[in-house]
Amino acid sequence: MMRNICLLIATSAMLLMSSAVVHAAELHAGVARVDLTPPLAMKAPLGGYGERLNRPATGVHDRIFAKALVVSDGRKKFAIVTADMLGFPPPFKQAVLDQLNDPSWTHERLMLLPSHSHTSIEMNAINPLNVYQIPQIGIHNPELFEFTVANFARAIQAAEAKLVPVTIGTTSTRTQGFNRNRREQRGKIDPELTLTRIDQTDGRALAVLVNFTAHPTFMSGEDMWFSAGWPGHLQRTLESLIRQDVTVMYYNGAEGDQSPIARSGSGESHWERAEAYGRDLAVIAFRQWRTINPRPNVIFQTVRQTITLPQRSWHPNFKETGGKEYGLTEEVLKEMLPKMFPTTSASVAVRLGDLVIVGVPGELAVGLGLEIKKDTELITGAKHPVIGGLADEWVSYILSAEEYDRGGYEASVSFYGRDLGRQVVEAALQGVRRLQ
Repeated sequence: MMRNICLLIATSAMLLMSSAVVHAAELHAGVARVDLTPPLAMKAPLGGYGERLNRPATGVHDRIFAKALVVSDGRKKFAIVTADMLGFPPPFKQAVLDQLNDPSWTHERLMLLPSHSHTSIEMNAINPLNVYQIPQIGIHNPELFEFTVANFARAIQAAEAKLVPVTIGTTSTRTQGFNRNRREQRGKIDPELTLTRIDQTDGRALAVLVNFTAHPTFMSGEDMWFSAGWPGHLQRTLESLIRQDVTVMYYNGAEGDQSPIARSGSGESHWERAEAYGRDLAVIAFRQWRTINPRPNVIFQTVRQTITLPQRSWHPNFKETGGKEYGLTEEVLKEMLPKMFPTTSASVAVRLGDLVIVGVPGELAVGLGLEIKKDTELITGAKHPVIGGLADEWVSYILSAEEYDRGGYEASVSFYGRDLGRQVVEAALQGVRRLQ
């Protein structure tokens, strides 16, 4: 009897070990891209500047894309979708899930990450909750909404359809002279560029994830052509350097108070400055990519943590900056905030080996982002934690209580009061702890 019990235990242990080996060896990934550039006849407005007054784009400087990476270990799957877009309104992610019409895709299994391009689709033009005819904030365009949602779903489905065995590796480097704190001359910055290399097991490049923290704001409200901005130049340049039909996917960080610094000698043209900036970052990224030795059997974990948001409100001085730019009054906000701004949000996080992406649903100030990154490394032991800025939905700027009290533009476009930053940070880290 005892012999049979021992044999059963030994057999079970062997099965568990075998399962673990198979599980590790079966990490697969697929990647796809879809052209998001709306036809000019659709009269899609460009987002990012209230002064554009919902005017449609007049041309295309460079095309904008959604790129999907689907990772699966045979038991669970996860999709990261990066997009050359300003951001996503709260209803957007659910609309993409509805379009997929697949119960295996849930909010926990999907992360949407925009570059925050200011020469791309206006966020409120794809917001069905936007019933306000206010040109400064954008006017809802149902045709554009359906077009964008359908393309996101297509990208995810296409990526999932071509899963292959992969290896994954990540590294980070500190840049110099690429970003600055726009609220304070000597304020905090995050100069780290984090690169994740995803190869097929035969060594061919499949995808590259690039995280860097800065606003794509070389173009102004006067520039009316579609463009992915400097992140688009970064992605295209890095793809041309690596070749191998690789897909490069850029996502922003805690960029709430981070601005880019124009490269020396890049000229006066907004377009030239954006190109030089993206190209120079791509060269740094390429050097990083060549040093990475991707590995199989990496840790793959995901989590979604609900964030209970503070009471919706507006800053006492909002009229001086954000309110003025976007044509908002206290009367409008009293009606708008309960309709367009949620009472809860979420932080989705994913771990791929030494990389942990902590999604934050808005424009996080860099000091709070650095805090999350530091604590995430301590909690998980992962060497390369990053912030996935503006993840899944835009709820507002997210500042510390001290930064909120200082006022300024960012505080005027923060609609949950001075405690928002602390509550978002605590909820995000609570989710990170659940990755263990």
